[in-house]
Amino acid sequence: MSDNTFDVLIIGAGISGIDSAYRLQEGLPDYSYAILEGRSEIGGTWSLFKYPGIRSDSDLHTFGFPWDPWKEDRAIADAPSILNYVKNAAARHGIDKHVRYSHKVEHMNWSSEQQHWQVDVMVNGSEKKTYYSRFLLLGTGYYDYKEPLQSKIPGIENFKGTVVHPQFWPENLDYADKKVVIIGSGATAVTLLPNMVDKVEHITMLQRSPGYFLPIPLTEPIDQTIKKFLPESWAYTLIRIRFMIVSFLFFQFCRLFPKQGIKLLRKGTEKALPPNIPFDPHFVPKYKPWEQRMCITPGGDFFDALHTGKADIVTDTIEAVTANGITLKSGQTLEADIIITATGLKIQFGGGATVSVDNQHFLLSQKYTWRGAMLQDLPNFTFVFGYTNASWTLGADATAQLWVRILKSMRDKNMTSVVPRMGETEGVLNVPFLNLNSSYITAAEKDMPRGGDRGPWKPRSSFLKDIWFARFGDIQTGLHFTRVST
Repeated sequence: MSDNTFDVLIIGAGISGIDSAYRLQEGLPDYSYAILEGRSEIGGTWSLFKYPGIRSDSDLHTFGFPWDPWKEDRAIADAPSILNYVKNAAARHGIDKHVRYSHKVEHMNWSSEQQHWQVDVMVNGSEKKTYYSRFLLLGTGYYDYKEPLQSKIPGIENFKGTVVHPQFWPENLDYADKKVVIIGSGATAVTLLPNMVDKVEHITMLQRSPGYFLPIPLTEPIDQTIKKFLPESWAYTLIRIRFMIVSFLFFQFCRLFPKQGIKLLRKGTEKALPPNIPFDPHFVPKYKPWEQRMCITPGGDFFDALHTGKADIVTDTIEAVTANGITLKSGQTLEADIIITATGLKIQFGGGATVSVDNQHFLLSQKYTWRGAMLQDLPNFTFVFGYTNASWTLGADATAQLWVRILKSMRDKNMTSVVPRMGETEGVLNVPFLNLNSSYITAAEKDMPRGGDRGPWKPRSSFLKDIWFARFGDIQTGLHFTRVST
């Protein structure tokens, strides 16, 4: 094939794209492919974000690749370590040689006549180039890389200090001996506070609504024992399985027995809090466990920061931002030199590229998802989405294995295209594609594909169920296969 024509094009060289490339190499080694990456480096999130302490909020034994296990003792790792791991894994398996950097995908058009995708790309911000492939896979993640979520913060334009969004952290930001207010209560805010506390004069996490906190140990003695007595490959497989099972059982426990789950989480939080910070109202969410993602605190670092006396939590609503701080509805004033808006990401499906079928605009948000991996009425197109209640990579790998299985079936049957189709009599009702109620996620629902309430259109929720389906499940129902001579 020529330099711009491939069997498969993978969009994005983050965790999802690298994992999908490995599964393609493994299952269809004769298929040609390229990975189009908009940035100058692989790694996705772990290359983009630079704020203090940026780390995973899932354990690396399940967030890492099953085919190249995470071998460090610590289960939670910082971004530089994860980026290094992803780069090394890609290099070890020759995946990095397929990456084309600074290739920003702008438009994708499926041709029914030619039975291929035409992908229009901007290279290095100035040169236009066109690629062709029989199959497309989007590993573009779930948020906008160029623009943060624009939260409405009254009076923010009046602030005379520095306003920072974590997604675009300034390299030269000096927060030593400064008064800092973090607006938000999610994973980013909970990561920033303990990693800034040593340098600042004082730091406050200002939250409108509290979340659940889960302190976890930095290392697990049982994992050391497993490594000591088992061969390496067995040991890392067993450790990965252990983390999958424990997290799955904890999630199910909280969902089935929310009152007991709340009681368990409360006990851990109250034990970790300093005496000057009350549990209520700062740690009493208005929702049940796992209706939003939990905030993990490796080694209890968040609570250690609260014990220093230089950090605190305020639960209130912003009345207005002033020149020198924030006035709250309660009348309290928070002085600030720096305000950090950790208010969530701008959710984006497909990396911002437009899509058409036979040069007719295709609106992704009006279509249902098939098995959380393909889109209704869109041929030879797969997207990768991880889980909201478990490690992203578990969901990504389940999709990659399902994708390759479908491609192998098509090759064996000499089919040229596959497209999810919904019968007019199926009566499928809409359900949210993402099963969390975080404000930044619910705000994006209108721009996301739809989930259905039945059959193959239901959103995914369980790795064990999805990985079984990827390997053995029915890949005929809801899919229409075609053979067209070109």
